Amino acid sequence: MDMAGSFAKEKAMSNTLKILRIESSMRREGSMTRELTAKAIAHLEQSHDVELVTRDLLDGVDLIDEAWLMANWTPADQRSDEALAALRASDELVREVKEADVLVIGAPVYNFSIPGALKAWIDQIARAGETFRYTENGPVGLLEGKRAIIVLATGGTPIGSDIDYASDYLKHIMGFIGITDVELVYADRLMAQADEAKSQALDQIGKLAA
Repeated sequence: MDMAGSFAKEKAMSNTLKILRIESSMRREGSMTRELTAKAIAHLEQSHDVELVTRDLLDGVDLIDEAWLMANWTPADQRSDEALAALRASDELVREVKEADVLVIGAPVYNFSIPGALKAWIDQIARAGETFRYTENGPVGLLEGKRAIIVLATGGTPIGSDIDYASDYLKHIMGFIGITDVELVYADRLMAQADEAKSQALDQIGKLAA
């Protein structure tokens, strides 16, 4: 059985599927990724009772800074009140990811890559000792057993092409923190083929493991 099928079987034995929805489009209205993440979640709701948490990065996400870095590098039991305050927002974002069974990440492609807000979120949740650890054989992700559905939309960039710096990066980051069950849904080249791109994405959603 493939990983998606194994995941579906395991969740069928539980009561509730906990979904963390990450929205990174800078548009609230008319956003293709927001529309498609909603449809992907509705697809999962056909087979599960869903507990949904939405983190809309349009509402703001902090950039990491020197205080954050110094606090993060300080052992947890040695952090000052100032260090704890510097990591408070990150701790909340990490908690959301840890508690989720499935991440549904909406990622429009801006200038061939991901929105700055999504990169800021990644910087906040990719933390040594929390979501990955270093070993003598290299980093190891700590969030095994989760699933990610990455929803992409592009105006002109073909997903999977040499100028697509978004999809492989997001898959790599998920694997880096231990999430290797990753599925892509994408509506690409919307400026050239809007109807075909959306139809393709809806077909992909229909084929997602429930």
